This record gives sequence, structure tokens and C-alpha cells, in this order.
Amino acid sequence: MSKEKLFESYLSTAVLLVQQYDGSIPLSDFLKQYFSLNKKFGSRDRKHVSHLCYCYYRLGQNPPRSLKGELLNLHNENLISERLITALFLCSQHPNGLLAQLNPELNEKAALVLNEKISLLNHPFNIADIFPLQDELSESIDATAFAASHLIQPDLFLRIRPSQKNQVTRKLQENKIAFEECDDDCLKLLNTTKVENILELNKEVVVQDYSSQKIKGFLDYARNFISNPSTTLRVWDCCAASGGKSILAVDILKNIDLTVSDIRSSIIHNLKNRFKEAEIKGYNSFVADLTNPKSEIRNPKFDLIICDVPCTGSGTWSRTPEQLYFFRKEKINYYSELQKKIVTNTIPHLTENSFFLYITCSVFKKENEEVVEFIQNNFQLQLIKQETLIGYDKKADTMFAALFVHSTQNKK
Repeated sequence: MSKEKLFESYLSTAVLLVQQYDGSIPLSDFLKQYFSLNKKFGSRDRKHVSHLCYCYYRLGQNPPRSLKGELLNLHNENLISERLITALFLCSQHPNGLLAQLNPELNEKAALVLNEKISLLNHPFNIADIFPLQDELSESIDATAFAASHLIQPDLFLRIRPSQKNQVTRKLQENKIAFEECDDDCLKLLNTTKVENILELNKEVVVQDYSSQKIKGFLDYARNFISNPSTTLRVWDCCAASGGKSILAVDILKNIDLTVSDIRSSIIHNLKNRFKEAEIKGYNSFVADLTNPKSEIRNPKFDLIICDVPCTGSGTWSRTPEQLYFFRKEKINYYSELQKKIVTNTIPHLTENSFFLYITCSVFKKENEEVVEFIQNNFQLQLIKQETLIGYDKKADTMFAALFVHSTQNKK
């Protein structure tokens, strides 16, 4: 098969996959299932076809119309092909072989800045339309810059664990792995970098986004308020998920009595495996639905509650652009109400002079500032610090965090 025909086949396969995909499972899982059933695709074929599909969804909700303004019909292969090629062009930062075969003229202009590339299109295109929910954004978000960030795949970030820096950097250098130091213990690598065969994940480094690592500042702030550093802090990571914030708390706060919980036993099982790799022992764990006020909470009082709540995940959609494409606005209210239930059922488990750390990976004010306002209006908590952790200008996720202190002196 000629190179031209081969790349045309990549495009037609991507069209077929877009027609079949309904967003019910992660796009990565859908693609894996398809390629496992179609063994004819080699690794390079899978890479090109997958990249085309991801580019398609990186245009977000800019269609439901085609780029020529026509209603986008998933039965019209020409309209989907048009969107795929335009998406590939806008997502490409340099000329590349795939775009060169599909549209040589656009490929020559691939290195131009985004606004210049858009001016070359023969149809209207508005960056802001990639993310149409701008009225829902937290005020500190630059809506246009945030929308444009969805055209770029974020980088891979590693957090180096205590006393591991020299060993980690030596291993990366020996294996000729390019990296950039963002902070003392934060490394940035290309997203496609395979580090699992070079570094001991969770023991030497933790795969953790740049903004997520910035939670360290909130933990440091709480630690500085502790009068006796030798005191063992009772810490509850109440929506622990994979345990990344718990490992961070162990590394930053040192002397803690850790409790972790989540809604499903499978999550806790996976977390325990990760803790084993991280050499974290002597913690407590349990399963609980924290939206239910009758859920049994073990060790009912804590000095610090880390509440990294379930959310829309809208600050991470540049990693999973299909979620932006299929997202429906009513989900924002769903998650906001869920979050209010969780904080309502966890805050009563704070001790006197303790801390509550609220975290989301959302960019929506209803999940962020409005929940902070809800906490202030309904509980004896004083807001110490809140921040939108901007990542879209760093090829990273965008998150939100707010730290509260609990004291009877805050009674109204």
C-alpha cells in the first residue's frame, strides 16, 4: 500500500471510530477494545489513528456543527473527515508526516501561532467555542486561554519523594530521558515518556500533576500552625481515590496517623497496592458513602481532613477531551450538590483547632467558590486560603483548593 493510501486509511478508520464512539467509556478503553479486535493495526497505525480521534474531540463542543456551519451528521463521512483534518492542523505544533499526507498545504503552516492558523481556515472558527460554558467558570480563569489549552496534550509530571532526588535524576540521565525541573521535587517530561521501567513508581516518584503537587503549599500552611511539630496528627483523606494526596500528606506532614476512605472496596484495594509500593504502613482504611449521613466513620475525630471531592473533572479535560465533547451542563449542579453533602457529613469529624482542606479538579465556580461559601455559611470554619491552581498555561491540569481552620472561637 502506498504511503498516501495508508494515511487515507488512517483517516477513514478514525471516521469510523468517531461514528461508533458514544462516550460511555473512556476513549482510551474504546480504542484498546477496537484494536484488540482488529489485529491488522500495527503500533504505528494505532498511534496515528488514536491521535486523529483525540484531535477530533479536542475541538470540544465547537461543533455540533461542522466547521463549515452545516449540522454535523455522523453519517456524513466528508464532514467528519473535514473536522478531523482541521483538528489535526490546530493541534499540531510542528509539521508532521500525518498532516503532510492528509493536507500538505496546512502542514507547511503547522508551526504558526494558533490565531494565525485559524486565520488560514476557510470557515469561521472561534477558540472560545471549544469550551462554551464560560459563564460557569471561576472568575480567575482566563476563558480564552483555558479553551485553547484543550488543543494541547498536557505533559507528564513526577513528584520526587523525600531523599530520592539524586537517584531519580541519575536514572533519567543514564537512560537519556529528557526532563525539566519545575520545582525542587517536581519534574516535567513528555507525556509519552515511559518511566515505569526506569523508576520505582510510588517509592521513588509519584506520577502527580503539577497543580496537584501544589497542594503541598496548603499542607505546609497547616503544618506551620501546629505548635508542637512532634504531635501525631490524625489525618483523614476522606475521598482518597488512588491515594496521591495521602502519599503527599505522609511526605509533607511526616508524623501522622493516616485514615483513608472511599465509596467502593475496589478503590481501597487498589489504594492498598499503591501504598505497598510507597512503603506506607500502619494506616486505617474503610469504605463509606459520604453522601449518606448515616455512614459509619472510623476514628470519628481528626486534626486534618483532606476532602478531594468527586467533581466534573473539568480542569483535566485536556487529558481526556472526549469528556468535554460529551459533557452536559446539568452535571455541574449534580456534582455541586454531591459535594455539599460530602462536606456536610465530614466537617463534624474535625477536632478543635483542626483543618479542613477542600479540593477539586474543576474549573466551575459552583463546585469551587460556591461550595466555599456554603461551608462558610453553615459551619464554624474560618477560610484561611483559597486558590485556583492554574495549569492551562503550563501544560498541566487546573484545580481548586481551599483551607479552613475549625475553632469554637469562630462561633457566630
